[in-house]
Amino acid sequence: MLFAKNHSTLRRKMVQNQIEARGIHAPQVLAVMRKVERHLFVKPQYRNVAYKDGALPIDCDQTISQPYIVALMTDLLELTPTSKVLEVGTGCGYQTAVLAELAKEVYSVEIISRLAKSAKTRLDGLNYHNVHLKKGNGHYGWQEYAPYDAVLVAAAPKDVPKRLIEQLAIGGRMVIPVGDSEQNLLLIRKGFQTGNSATPVIETSEVTPVSFVPMTGALR
Repeated sequence: MLFAKNHSTLRRKMVQNQIEARGIHAPQVLAVMRKVERHLFVKPQYRNVAYKDGALPIDCDQTISQPYIVALMTDLLELTPTSKVLEVGTGCGYQTAVLAELAKEVYSVEIISRLAKSAKTRLDGLNYHNVHLKKGNGHYGWQEYAPYDAVLVAAAPKDVPKRLIEQLAIGGRMVIPVGDSEQNLLLIRKGFQTGNSATPVIETSEVTPVSFVPMTGALR
């Protein structure tokens, strides 16, 4: 009980000092960042630093993103309780859980079998019944359930995968880190040209420099 109280206090401080202080004020995003227990998604030896301002290593040479970046990417998607989300790169499942708290359904693709299995076990154990997870190549997305209102990519390709753009719904938003040694977080919006309802228009804006693990796998 004491540990639970301490973790709750640490989450509140994390939100106040790392997220609100950097300009994220959406009440629903702040609330979910206070709620989701990040320490349950990291290795036992890192639980005492789970709410620090930084990324942490997980299995298979991957990382769990720093809390601010998780909050920022989530905020940019502008999710609603009816949103259907595609996540590329499940990792340990922390970002997945944050999305699942805000959206109706989350479809998450993870290329590394070990991570996919452990994330599914963890998320099932935490009763995230609106998360659907599979092992697969993120460059292809998850066509079966497209289109998606929002797409979040948690690894950096060199270029934006065309399949992910195709699976984004009209009016949808994608956040994705892009680049090799130098990466930028991009916000991509898909809409229609004024007066031409047949031609989708893709608007891309740079948000901030970031550092993500590379997106593995390739189109064949």
